[in-house]
Amino acid sequence: MYNLIIYLYLCGVAVASLFSEKVRKMWRGERDAIRLLKEKVDPDARYVWFHAASLGEFEQGRPLMERLRRDHPEYKILLTFFSPSGYEVRKNYEGADIICYLPLDTIRNARRFLRTVRPVMAFFIKYEFWYNYLHILKHRQIPVYSVSSIFRPEQVFFRWYGRQYNRVLKCFTHFFVQNEESRRLLGTLGITNVDIVGDTRFDRVLQIKEQARQLPLVERFVSDGIHASDTTHPAPLVFVAGSSWPPDEEIFIRYFMDHPEWKLIIAPHVIDEDHLQQIEKLVEGRKVVRYTKAHEAPSGTLEEASVLIIDCFGLLSSIYHYGQVAYVGGGFGVGIHNVVEAAVWGIPVFFGPNNQRFQEAQELKRNGGGIEIGSYDDFAIRMNEFATRPESIAEFGQIAGNYVMGRTGATSKIFEYLHL
Repeated sequence: MYNLIIYLYLCGVAVASLFSEKVRKMWRGERDAIRLLKEKVDPDARYVWFHAASLGEFEQGRPLMERLRRDHPEYKILLTFFSPSGYEVRKNYEGADIICYLPLDTIRNARRFLRTVRPVMAFFIKYEFWYNYLHILKHRQIPVYSVSSIFRPEQVFFRWYGRQYNRVLKCFTHFFVQNEESRRLLGTLGITNVDIVGDTRFDRVLQIKEQARQLPLVERFVSDGIHASDTTHPAPLVFVAGSSWPPDEEIFIRYFMDHPEWKLIIAPHVIDEDHLQQIEKLVEGRKVVRYTKAHEAPSGTLEEASVLIIDCFGLLSSIYHYGQVAYVGGGFGVGIHNVVEAAVWGIPVFFGPNNQRFQEAQELKRNGGGIEIGSYDDFAIRMNEFATRPESIAEFGQIAGNYVMGRTGATSKIFEYLHL
């Protein structure tokens, strides 16, 4: 049944590639992967294979790849992606020796791929469970590890109709899971080769924090033209909204239009001219600067502005550093984005109601470092509380920062198990 579904999916992708540039890139990349591997694989090298579905899973695997590269240069690294949103962004990542798409999980593709690469071990990040690849890896006695995986009762493995597919889980040499619930669920299937190590993403956000860029334009914006020696004129409070969508923006912008004591930095998830103009219309009446045009503005414009729109990618993780409070978007749509990326800076984090599938958001909400809102009124009430008792901003922020720091170390735990 699984292989029939895969072949039907393959036909669907072939048809969809005629109409979608994104699907076409994936289709071409998967077809070219074996040819690329035959050209690039060093037959005398020992490859460790990391597979990530997309960009988020790549970030979880990155601390492992970089630790392996640093401590064990005798290995080469192969990195594969399933999604163009991961491959296209990280195809030039210098931490891997070969980067390509993973050919679709047919028996023929899996055999050709593994015959070409001959990995000495493999790491599948979080949700990756490719039936044919994993069974052939097991048959060839190649160790394979599931990293930062998390399991829930509603997943197919734990349903009556998933009994045949859940055999794929027994192909793994070991599971490094995020929580006790995952270990318990695997135990119901008789799987005990499990350790709770947490999420390697916490190690990654700590790396990002340590490598954060200094952004002179943002520093000028938040400074308000104030010199550090001027104690009579306090610096403005700064609110950073990251990965925001229109439903998010309608809430927080409405509040800040009535509270000029705050400066607002908006880094929208979608950066196109229509969306940027939509944001500018919402903040009409306030002085606004786009980041990429700030250097063209007359002297003093950036310091006097109250809204800075980040109209480019790659800066958000460093920009959170300049805020006292953060908002992470997506919670009024398909799901929130990376709250840990903001929390690592020791600032309280707002997010919308669609966060049930995100363990870190749930835990931040429980301990007070994260604040869920469902409406404008929810947001305004909490922001007014911060205004009434400003010291609470630092208190909530410390909780958020401590939460992240207390969950780092998954990478080291995994390497301790591997005894490399």
